[in-house]
Amino acid sequence: MRTLVICSGGLDSVTLAYKVATERSLVGLLSFDYGQRHAKELDSAAACAARLGVPHHVIDIRNVGAALSGSALTDELDVPDGHYAEDTMKVTVVPNRNAIMLAIAFGMASAQKVDAVAAAVHGGDHFIYPDCRPGFIEAFQRMEDKALEGMGEVELYTPFVTISKAEIVTEGAKHNTPFAETWSCYKGGEVHCGRCGTCVERREAFHLAGIDDPTEYADPDYWRQATRTEGA
Repeated sequence: MRTLVICSGGLDSVTLAYKVATERSLVGLLSFDYGQRHAKELDSAAACAARLGVPHHVIDIRNVGAALSGSALTDELDVPDGHYAEDTMKVTVVPNRNAIMLAIAFGMASAQKVDAVAAAVHGGDHFIYPDCRPGFIEAFQRMEDKALEGMGEVELYTPFVTISKAEIVTEGAKHNTPFAETWSCYKGGEVHCGRCGTCVERREAFHLAGIDDPTEYADPDYWRQATRTEGA
């Protein structure tokens, strides 16, 4: 299956890129600049594409991102500290972000005669991101089947949609994903902050997977307080 991977440059999507490169035919990585403050993740995605020897496409949708105001990822709002399961994390939601990106990706895939679009949505996203849930993935596939009727078939490939972040770390280790070269932090500093939802989730995932975390965090121990992981 010739597959185009949507790659933010984070741990999940880079792991997915390495999985696809091993198990399918990786034709390229697709990233989106929507005005996110953690834009250095785009550099991580570009580096991933270079390592895997495939094209990297960056689509500029900053004007769209500006219209989706009210998220701490795009506006001058403080990114909260804590775990994704907390209500405070809802401020990190960019409305309809995945639906917009996937629609563009499917258009590209159809135009380029690519068999599948891969996205790294996972079970840990289900708390607050409705466009990361299995129901959305199934509905989006049905919509695209209608939208592209008579123009070819494109599969939405989401192998992580029902698994945890820890299981993604395990999968990444299996495929030799260079975890240290991925970027997750929402605050966009020099190193991972260790306190925002995605940093806490990342640190917890390595712990639960029993795999050493090579990431440098400004606050490497905050995740214990935020997750209250038993025995952590």
